[in-house]
Amino acid sequence: MQKTKLLLTSLTFVGLIALAGCSFPGVYKIDVQQGNVVTQDMIDQLRPGMTRSQVRFIMGNPLLTDTFHANRWDYLYSIQPGGGKRLQERVSIIFNGNDQLAGLSGDFMPGVSRDEAILGQDGANVVTPQMTAQPQAEEPPAPGSLLEQIQREVDDVQSVPIPTPEPLDSSPQ
Repeated sequence: MQKTKLLLTSLTFVGLIALAGCSFPGVYKIDVQQGNVVTQDMIDQLRPGMTRSQVRFIMGNPLLTDTFHANRWDYLYSIQPGGGKRLQERVSIIFNGNDQLAGLSGDFMPGVSRDEAILGQDGANVVTPQMTAQPQAEEPPAPGSLLEQIQREVDDVQSVPIPTPEPLDSSPQ
């Protein structure tokens, strides 16, 4: 009887120590990543008027395609580093009726990459968050400059619908 109590007490004690080890400080916890990895370089490659297949080539398959919003693709990415706070990024890509890229919204926007925003243009200056939070107005290109010519050509581009193939004649002749 005495040995049974001692054995039961020691097994209970060992079990409690084993359970306490699961949350013991210093225990390695893995980083949990889920969703599509979206980088600023991917967003910078997107242009208005791109087809769905071109967007899929750059961005990969969307994580969410909503049945009720067929013209919107959602790319979600979350990471929880080693039991820390979970970080999440979201990008929604919107297509028009011709299945061409019409716009995007979310945590990434076309323009300066996050590295350049943090390091500054030359990589030596640190940019404070107050400086990056306020968008600066772009100056219009000088008349007759190459930049104005390129902008005019981009504005004048006409979208061309993709021709749909005619169905094959299935009736025997």
